[in-house]
Amino acid sequence: MSIKTTLTLTLAAAATALGLSGAALADSHGDDHDDYADKALFIVTSDSLQTQGMAMILANAMREQGTTPHILLCDAAGELAVEGYESETELGPRGVKPEGLMQMMMGEGAGVDVCAIYLPNTDYEEGDLREGVGVAAPGPMAEMMRDPAIPVFSF
Repeated sequence: MSIKTTLTLTLAAAATALGLSGAALADSHGDDHDDYADKALFIVTSDSLQTQGMAMILANAMREQGTTPHILLCDAAGELAVEGYESETELGPRGVKPEGLMQMMMGEGAGVDVCAIYLPNTDYEEGDLREGVGVAAPGPMAEMMRDPAIPVFSF
């Protein structure tokens, strides 16, 4: 058997196993939404307007379903946290901007921080951040990321 054939068979078996375990996991939860996390961490680094927007749309959808999102903005996405920053265009179909959704969620209890290294590596200072945006400390962020009850999503 060639390496390619062996690799293909191994990958197929792994995909099947993952699919079956995912189906079993889905069946174990049924329609009981009490098992869903009441917190979620969204790490957004992308400079893509659509990626930033989708991260905020999904965070907001989870918020509407009872999850409290915490948003960590790093690298280019840190601009969303800067007072006065506005995305160049609105996203269809509803004409939203990522920073607008983020601010709305903050008003509903979502936490928003910039990465600990964001400010020291930009021309911004803490006073340049939107009201309510904090600066993440590595320890508490690491605790959230390690907590198996808190799902982590990266964009």
